[in-house]
Amino acid sequence: MQKQYDFLVIGTGMAGMSFALKVAEHGKVAILTKSKAEESNTNFAQGGIAAVTYQPDSYEKHINDTLTAGDGLCKRDIVELVVSEAPERIKELIKWGTAFDTKADGNYDLAKEGGHSEHRILHHKDNTGNEIQISLLKKIKEHKNIELLDYHFAIDLITQHHLGYHVTRHQKDIECYGCYALNIRTKQIITILAKTVFLATGGIGNVYHTTTNPPIATGDGIAMAYRAKCLIENMEFVQFHPTSLYEPGKRPSFLITEAIRGFGAVLKTQKGERFMHKYDERACLAPRDIVARAIDNELKLSGDDYVYLDCTHLDDKELINHFPNIYKKCKSIGIDITRDYIPVVPAAHYVCGGVITDKNGKTSIKRLFAGGEVSSTGLHGANRLASNSLLEAVVFAHRAAQQAIKEIHEYKIKKEVPDWNDEGTSHPEEMILITQEFKELQQIMSNYVGIVRSNLRLKRALDRLDIIYKETEDLYEKSTISPKLCELRNAINVAYIIIKMAKNRRESRGLHYNIDFPEKNKIMNE
Repeated sequence: MQKQYDFLVIGTGMAGMSFALKVAEHGKVAILTKSKAEESNTNFAQGGIAAVTYQPDSYEKHINDTLTAGDGLCKRDIVELVVSEAPERIKELIKWGTAFDTKADGNYDLAKEGGHSEHRILHHKDNTGNEIQISLLKKIKEHKNIELLDYHFAIDLITQHHLGYHVTRHQKDIECYGCYALNIRTKQIITILAKTVFLATGGIGNVYHTTTNPPIATGDGIAMAYRAKCLIENMEFVQFHPTSLYEPGKRPSFLITEAIRGFGAVLKTQKGERFMHKYDERACLAPRDIVARAIDNELKLSGDDYVYLDCTHLDDKELINHFPNIYKKCKSIGIDITRDYIPVVPAAHYVCGGVITDKNGKTSIKRLFAGGEVSSTGLHGANRLASNSLLEAVVFAHRAAQQAIKEIHEYKIKKEVPDWNDEGTSHPEEMILITQEFKELQQIMSNYVGIVRSNLRLKRALDRLDIIYKETEDLYEKSTISPKLCELRNAINVAYIIIKMAKNRRESRGLHYNIDFPEKNKIMNE
């Protein structure tokens, strides 16, 4: 079975939906999501979106904060582009129905987060992503040119490889013609063809045991792009959010937004002692890589399972008003954040690398664009500045949409693409094999490729992963296609890329900290 569209969007987060709304005026659009449309990393974003909206803040300050956080690996021209285009994209979000919090005088109630020199975070309470998701999804469902295909799992991107041609990673004429997708409800694999494909599948958090990401974040887009021979970079830079709620056995971990530290909350050991001043002069408002490593070190020194976040000195009413969801969640497990300390631990949160794109969201594969967390635009460098991710998503979705509209008339549907060949894959999946392999993968990544790494740990991770990879590929060849099996395969691909790129970076920089290469001895990465 084939479906044909002008534009195919894979993912229903902020990047995918804003791209779809813009291109829908120029052709027929399909949005593919493997779960319900509301389920995305965008929906889980608490803090907000960074943008310069008032004086004395300035573009230059936001640019410098981003460059500093990125530890020398940001592309300055991209940082300048994103920061300068932010105000227009904010206006657009508001036009689409997003309601950012304002103060009594009508001005935005701007928050401050780690690494920012000014208050510049627009937010909606402590569930900004959900507010944006709801407003965009409403517009999507109202648009006559957009078809929303929920519970459709993208298995692989379609390139010349599927037409019988040999494709190598560095050839310049690879093209994307759509994707193969599993209709989860009917179990049928369909061929979705399009003139242009926009990859917006989100992050990779579930490659790790402890993560703030929803269960769907298994790196599907990066893995599909990798198998299609697309160029990928900087995957070693995995950001661990310093403060997720310590709640053993709970997945995903509940995020305690960085904005609460910007509001005045303080990190303390279980003995009640402040410690961040020992690691950085910015203390609790240092960038995330520094705070996460500081907490990791304190836990290693003390042997404790968590540290505390202290909000008890803050104004009760203001605290609850600004962070109602955090208050409600903590209250549900017996913690009153106005009276009690919050137990927190770092958790895998965001990957700064991904599919390489240019300033218009174009990848190394023709007809394939990417945006949001799946992409590597050059904005984040070695460490993402807090609340720059939603901004990046909306800016590059806009630029990719403009470019795709320009190019759409150059391409035709590749009708000769064959349907999915599932001969020889009649064996039913063995779920115990899949779930156990996934647990092993997550333990390998958390134990050996976490906040602090070493050459020995990385080698051990790669050796262990090789066994799981071979077993899973064998299982994939024999079994009927299922979402869980595909997610495991994708997560293994992503883990491999992270480990290989971590091994190749012979220095400690940003989010990649290798004890065999201290920061003071930084060398150029070959």
